[in-house]
Amino acid sequence: MREHYDVIVIGGGHAGTEAAWAAASALGEDAHIALITMDPSRIGQMSCNPAIGGLAKGQIVREIDALGGIMGLAADASGIMFKMLNMSKGAAVRGPRCQADKYAYPAEVQRLISTRVQIDVIAGSVEEVLTEGDRVIGVKVGGAQTIAEPNRQAIDWNLSGQGMAKPVYPNPEVIKDGDGNGISVCGSAVVLTTGTFMRGLMHVGEQKTVGGRMGEQAAVGISGNLMQLGFSLGRLKTGTPPRLDKDSLDWDGLDPQRGDDEPQPFSDLSPQALPESRFPFQPQIECRITHTTAEAHEHIRANLHRAPMYSGQIDAECGPRYCPSVEDKVVRFPDRTQHHVFLEPESLYTSEIYANGIPTSLPEDVQKVLVHTMPGCENARILKWGYAVEYDMVRPHQIDATCMTKRLEGLFLAGQINGTSGYEEAGGQGLIAGLNAARFVLGKEMVALRRDQAYIGVMLDDLVTKTPREPYRMFTSRAEHRLMLRACNADLRLTPWGRELGLIDGARWQAYTDRAAELDELRQLMRSRFVNGKTLWEIARRPDGSAGMIRQHLNGDSFPLPLLDRIITEAKYEGYIARQQSQIRRQVEAERQRIPEWIDPRQITGLRAEAVEALATYQPQTMGQAGRLEGINPADLTLLAVAIRRGPGKTETAV
Repeated sequence: MREHYDVIVIGGGHAGTEAAWAAASALGEDAHIALITMDPSRIGQMSCNPAIGGLAKGQIVREIDALGGIMGLAADASGIMFKMLNMSKGAAVRGPRCQADKYAYPAEVQRLISTRVQIDVIAGSVEEVLTEGDRVIGVKVGGAQTIAEPNRQAIDWNLSGQGMAKPVYPNPEVIKDGDGNGISVCGSAVVLTTGTFMRGLMHVGEQKTVGGRMGEQAAVGISGNLMQLGFSLGRLKTGTPPRLDKDSLDWDGLDPQRGDDEPQPFSDLSPQALPESRFPFQPQIECRITHTTAEAHEHIRANLHRAPMYSGQIDAECGPRYCPSVEDKVVRFPDRTQHHVFLEPESLYTSEIYANGIPTSLPEDVQKVLVHTMPGCENARILKWGYAVEYDMVRPHQIDATCMTKRLEGLFLAGQINGTSGYEEAGGQGLIAGLNAARFVLGKEMVALRRDQAYIGVMLDDLVTKTPREPYRMFTSRAEHRLMLRACNADLRLTPWGRELGLIDGARWQAYTDRAAELDELRQLMRSRFVNGKTLWEIARRPDGSAGMIRQHLNGDSFPLPLLDRIITEAKYEGYIARQQSQIRRQVEAERQRIPEWIDPRQITGLRAEAVEALATYQPQTMGQAGRLEGINPADLTLLAVAIRRGPGKTETAV
């Protein structure tokens, strides 16, 4: 372990690994990154559903990949069922998703992390953020702490699907701290990605277990430390469903849910990763679908007083509205006699089944009735009970869109600590936090993505302008420019930006430039080749224009199907895209108008009390952000603009 690190990342989940990877990329070969996690063998763990992507979430994964991140690579390496969702709808709302092997995915994340010599993996629990004035100078790791050396045999795990993947960091070397008071690890910047571990408490009925994930301890001291530093904390909850034994189910008697016949990878590098192999790299599986029953619903209603979220046992503000527990579903939709449950294999090498659709904290006896009344599950063996977990979060109005806190320079927050839910949302924040932590160390200006650039930009803007009252989940409906933010064009939107910032290596940049050239060639060909008096571009714009139809008229010119689909989408939406680009140009001026630090909303005469409170709490950086705050109306923005024009010391005369 070094005496000083450039960047310290706390937490080895999806936010932490992306943060460490991005920081290493942006700082270069001479960087020194510490990745501190309680159990290195759990790095990259899929705590809940072993799936990556989905509606809007799949776009985030593509954006992470376009910016040089690792989530797409790990998903492609471990994916056992790939499916493009919403194919019956427009291209703007389609989302790639894959079911991943829950053992292979973290093994691949660990393998990738181990290839970065800049990253030291340290096992331990961070109890305190160390400060000097208003700047972070490191962290204190409580108790004994360890340095985790990679298991070289595990690193050799390949993508051929031979045997269960092993963790890369199974047996770290233990180094005692000497006095039992913890060890100080010094660093120029700190990225905090604690997930559900800050004062995590799990619930199964009346049973309570301290921990942020089943079988793991909670991080207790860091919550108190953050409050001492002046941060305002909230408390959220989320849940997970029971896991079932596939061998005990009537698997063949249930309706199948199949993946795509021609699956497409998340990562632009996956086709080049193993030239001798054909994507997908892993054997593909099927899921099954069943449903809850009226009998189970009645039993749940009769036992709501034993459900922690209804008994008052859980001390949290709110749970995930868009991924509700089965208890919530029964209460909110009393007329429904059944709810779909998707039975999803968790691994190629075990019989574990994830019962997607029934997250719950009900007691074990009630969960038994719930499961055994589902068709095909009458004799199911329950391998793991569903449970709820409540945890602390830092209210995200205390960060800006770069992920750095407003209170302490050099401290960055990413993932569920900011009130979000989901691997993808965490990964996107982690990448931005790691990038900006590196830029902070280098003394460079912080950067943020705009709402018209990426779903990641939409998410971070939402977080810093509207404090989540429930775990934040990304949807296509949140993005007003979603036609521009398609999964297929993430590389064109973001890879050149990432290249400028040092996130994109030579191999990825070469793949990008080759693909961009191929797309330009295809565009020119379709605009110049005529069929029955119409160009192929015009034919593609017709309602029945398809990749298959265009391919027939290319006369032997071979282009991959994904590229054809991209160009056809461009052609079909050409007019709409031009209109949206025009709208974006008009909005950019207001979005870029900075609000100077000297502005004091309490001194602006005529500003409503609600507006004063919103501006003082959220401290928006631009007029665009101010306009999206809750409690701000157009008249408030006018008064604010006048105050800015009049300059420092004259805000009291703004009317």
